[in-house]
Amino acid sequence: MIQFHKLVDTILFEKEIKLTKEIKVEAYDEASLKHIASGRSAAVFLIKGTNLALKVFHPYFASIAKIETDIYRQLKGVPSYPNLYEAGQNYLVIDYIDGTTLFDCLIEGISIKEETIYQVENALQSAKERGLNPSDIHLKNIILTPEGSIKLIDVARFQQEKECHQWRDLAFAFHHFYKQDLFPKKLSGKVLNLISYMYKRNLLQSLTKDRKNNPVA
Repeated sequence: MIQFHKLVDTILFEKEIKLTKEIKVEAYDEASLKHIASGRSAAVFLIKGTNLALKVFHPYFASIAKIETDIYRQLKGVPSYPNLYEAGQNYLVIDYIDGTTLFDCLIEGISIKEETIYQVENALQSAKERGLNPSDIHLKNIILTPEGSIKLIDVARFQQEKECHQWRDLAFAFHHFYKQDLFPKKLSGKVLNLISYMYKRNLLQSLTKDRKNNPVA
């Protein structure tokens, strides 16, 4: 039986953090873990020989672990979210999701279909029916699996009270821009990051100003 807390103890983060930058991992048990990705608050590892992912939070952000644990427990049984297997003071063990984020789909030119958008809508509706408020939905948090289904990850902000329009704006952009024949179906990471930068600073409001009256079609 895997002792997850012992794997967690092998992971060392760089002490200095920058709130707008990804955290840096200095060391971990490379025989048992494969570093998959790092975000601004946590790093994710594949536990070798399993289909499990270990998400470990930097000590500065350890309190987020309990928040995300509680949310995954509320989402238990909803197929569009990973299952939670164990949680500790600063870590979670969830399903490892094999697939491509929608962000990387755009970079690689993998077609994003209308069915994918509707699957995300259904997943978010399921979360709302569990009493949650899905927030901070972006392309790096949505994974398209080889079977064509979607999985949503990084749900720590699903309990916030403030209304978030981010997914609604993404769906609007899909229907009004991406679906158009002349719109490029492959974009560079630099272009996508620039769009994200401009969106976060409310520089694209004119493009989505009528989404309230016509959010999808």
